[in-house]
Amino acid sequence: MNILFAFLIIASLGLLLGMGLALAAKKFAVEKDARAEDILAILPGANCGACGYPGCSGYASALSSGKAQNGLCSPGGAKTSALVSKILGIADGGAGERMVAFVHCRGNNELTKRDFRYEGIEDCSAAHMLFQGESSCKYGCLHLGSCMRVCPTNAIHRDEKGNVSVDPDACIGCLKCTLVCPTKVIRMIPVRGSHAIACNSHDPGPVVRKICQVGCIACKICEKKFPDSGCTVTNFLSDIDYGKPMTQIADAAQACPTKCIVEAR
Repeated sequence: MNILFAFLIIASLGLLLGMGLALAAKKFAVEKDARAEDILAILPGANCGACGYPGCSGYASALSSGKAQNGLCSPGGAKTSALVSKILGIADGGAGERMVAFVHCRGNNELTKRDFRYEGIEDCSAAHMLFQGESSCKYGCLHLGSCMRVCPTNAIHRDEKGNVSVDPDACIGCLKCTLVCPTKVIRMIPVRGSHAIACNSHDPGPVVRKICQVGCIACKICEKKFPDSGCTVTNFLSDIDYGKPMTQIADAAQACPTKCIVEAR
């Protein structure tokens, strides 16, 4: 009898607690935003954070609530922007031009002098803390692959000589590699760009000549002889204005004495 009584008490308590939980769940339930769910379904799912929000889910919620600007998804590009606009019932402002990462350096242990031999952990930031790296050029790639390890699409590769490069077809423009690079040698360029400056040094030409065979020496041949190349030399380093026609960029690349103007694809 006592066992039955105890069982009934426990069953009653369980029933009351269950009903309480059910009522609480109903009262405090957060209604799902159907539009956020629809937007999440069309986002690439890379969760790269390039939009500035915590993953695709965070960006979808911000879009549906009107707190985020459409077109911030670099991996999704214009196609995703158009689909989001359709779901939200707004005019498509269009996504920005697709940008991809490029390593602005071709220097390696064969082409660039070294001040010492680094034998620490394989991490660019760690190497940079030690006299800004072993290379005599303190602006270049450290070749230790920190960017490779943070790339969500395995778009970054390193060859047998240590040169690091980015596959523009695989790059989703998430910026993670640019953030982890201590020398900022990885920067974004338009995917349509046919050429890029494979140098990041702001040392004067005579200094560059002594330490690197493939660095920009600020000779201004690209700028003066090929004014329609899009190249301009500032602070001892050539840079390409991708907003210009760049009709002479291939000629400028051919004339460059150190061949630091290279094809970007």
